[in-house]
Formats: sequence, C-alpha cells, structure tokens
Amino acid sequence: MRRGGPSVLGIVLAGGEGKRLMPLTADRAKPAVTFGGTYRLVDFVLSNLVNADVLRICVLTQYKSHSLDRHITTTWRMSSLLGNYVTPVPAQQRLGPRWYLGSADAILQSLNLVYDEQPEYVAVFGADHVYRMDPRQMLAQHIEGGAGVTVAGIRVPRAESSSFGVITPGSDGRTVERFLEKPADPPGLPDDPGCVFASMGNYIFTTKALIEALHRDAEDSQSVHDMGGSILPQLTARGEAGLYDFSENHVPGETPGDQGYWRDVGTLDAYYEAHMDLIAERPAFNLYNRQWPVYTHSGQLSPARFNAGGIASESIISAGCLIRGQVTRSVLSPGVRVDPGAVVQGSVLHDNVRIGRGAVVRGAVLDKNVEVPPGATIGVNPERDAELYTVSKGGVIALGKGRRVS
Repeated sequence: MRRGGPSVLGIVLAGGEGKRLMPLTADRAKPAVTFGGTYRLVDFVLSNLVNADVLRICVLTQYKSHSLDRHITTTWRMSSLLGNYVTPVPAQQRLGPRWYLGSADAILQSLNLVYDEQPEYVAVFGADHVYRMDPRQMLAQHIEGGAGVTVAGIRVPRAESSSFGVITPGSDGRTVERFLEKPADPPGLPDDPGCVFASMGNYIFTTKALIEALHRDAEDSQSVHDMGGSILPQLTARGEAGLYDFSENHVPGETPGDQGYWRDVGTLDAYYEAHMDLIAERPAFNLYNRQWPVYTHSGQLSPARFNAGGIASESIISAGCLIRGQVTRSVLSPGVRVDPGAVVQGSVLHDNVRIGRGAVVRGAVLDKNVEVPPGATIGVNPERDAELYTVSKGGVIALGKGRRVS
C-alpha cells in the first residue's frame, strides 16, 4: 500500500499443475495460459493488486514455470527506486528436499519473504481467475472486523459446490461459521437455498495469524497442507475467520453488466465460455475499462490487417493478425493468419496459429503455433474430432501447442 496506509505483502499462488486445462497446460503453468487475445491469466490478479496499490508481490511458482517466470520478469517491472516489485519465487526447498505439499506448505516454505518485509497484512490470492476486484475494500473490512483471516466469497449455484470451497456464513453475514472443501451436498443459503457461498481463493491475513496457522498446520501429520482444505477450516474452528461478500466490491469504471464478474477458468469448458463472455454485444466482462486496467505486454506488432475480402464480426482480433477469410464469434491472439476461403467460427486461436485456405474451424481452442492445412476441418465431424483431438465434456475441441493437423 502507499506510504501512510497499512503495509501489505501480496502472495500469489501460481504453482498448480492445471491438469483439467490440458492440453493448454502441457507445456506451461496454468497462470501462463493466454486469455482474451493478449493477456496471461496471471495478469488479472496482478492487475487487481497493483491497481489497489499492493506494490510488493511474490508469485510462488512450481510446475513448468519458465514461460510464467519470463512473462512476469519482462512485463511486471515496478519502480525499484520506491522498493516495489513483482517477483516470481520458485520452490526453494528451504525445509528439506521436497516440492510443495500444498498451497499452505508453499507459503510455509516461503515465510522468509514475509519475515523480510514484515508487513502488517498478507494478501494471498490465486493466479488463475478472471475478474476485477479492489482488494482495498476487502482489507478495510478485515481490519474493521479484527479477523485472523478474511476470505472472499461469491454466490454460485449449489449444484456447482463440488468444485469450490464452500463457506457457511454466520448470522451476521461477516463471520465464517463453517468451511467445507468441495462438498458434494452442502446446505443452501438461508435467503437463497439454490446457492452457496464459494471461496474465490482470495484471502487477507493478519500476519501473526497467518504465521501461527501455518506452523500449527505443519505439525499436523493428517493435514493436506492446503489453504482451503487446511488453513481455513483451522481458523474457522478457532473463530478467527471472516467472510467478504464479493458482490459488495466495486471498481472504478465498472458497468452494471460486468460488476461482480468472476470466473474460475480451470477447465476447457469454463475457459471457452469465459472467452464467449468477452465477445457478446454487451460483454459480461469488459476488457476496455481504462479506469481499472488489466496490464500486460504483447510485444511490438503491426496492426491487424484485412485483405482479399477477409471479414470478422463479433470477435476480438489482436495486433499482427492477417485476416483473408471469415471470422465470427472468435478471439484471435497476435499473429494469427486466416487464409482466403477459410472459416473460423466460435473459436479461440492463440499466438501465430495458421488457418489454411478453405479450412474450417468451429468451436475449438487452438494453442500457440498450431497449423491447420488447406481444406482441413475441425469441429465439423464429431466422431473424427474425438479420435484425433482433446474434446471436453461440453464439446470444446482443443489442440496443444505446435500441433500440426493432418
């Protein structure tokens, strides 16, 4: 935070494998996956923290972190004159020759970062969600309530509860009465039985409470050493957990249509649907809010170009693209080429994808450098697609990095 305000250290958890997002995570960490044409998933949480003046941030990495480390070090350069930084921190094995056992163990093994900064509060945020949030408002409630930890919650349909940590709020709506990690059949909310409060994976700790909770957890041989599965239930049982309702958060420049938007894009279907949210006539998530920007770096590229009758509608077309075919309801990253007669519909194309003359691509996610030869089809023959490619439960077809379509 700025001079004169409470001191906050940001810790971003970016060490997960991202198995549910394969093949996009076959060669990179999930927070490094491209989103919205030019961004990486990690850019959303980092932008929220930086916009809120949390300017000292450690990103804890582990699996396949090279592209994530490179993106952070080349994009997220803060003022060293003022002592600000965003830095990737790999698994250091400070407590022995082992990888992180879970997200709580990741922070335990990295407590030297906290000891060095000596902040009053620690903001522990996840790295793979798409949303806008002003963490200062959550911090203000945390300080006012005096909790050891405050967890951000959002209402989701009860049927989706098995994908989230579920919070049972106290009668005051501000305390956590119970915390269940991915329950199959939790009770609904008193005022909305069809919904539950899901944890967003964003926590603000009073530093002393965090350190003590991590050490207690480390001594528990039965623990899974996870923030949601271990630390939150522990502090809830001690009466030290507070709830922050994300629906009360407001950022400058938001619209009624995108206020409160949050998506966990950990599966191919969720990732695809979040992209479709971007291209609606009234986007559910607005990338063009200049008062609360999402920062990134996409290189020095020429503007997008349309030739030979090429057209695009209801789409996001990034710099460096050359469109000579037809693109509808799609998101194209920098350097994509669509040749004459080719058709791209309802798809997400990452950097430097090539769609050959007369090819058809529908309902697909194509990773970086994929080549679709002239006349080939994807999303036209479901049986053939299922044999050759990854197809999600919702029918999204995905091709991994550098795949050459036969």
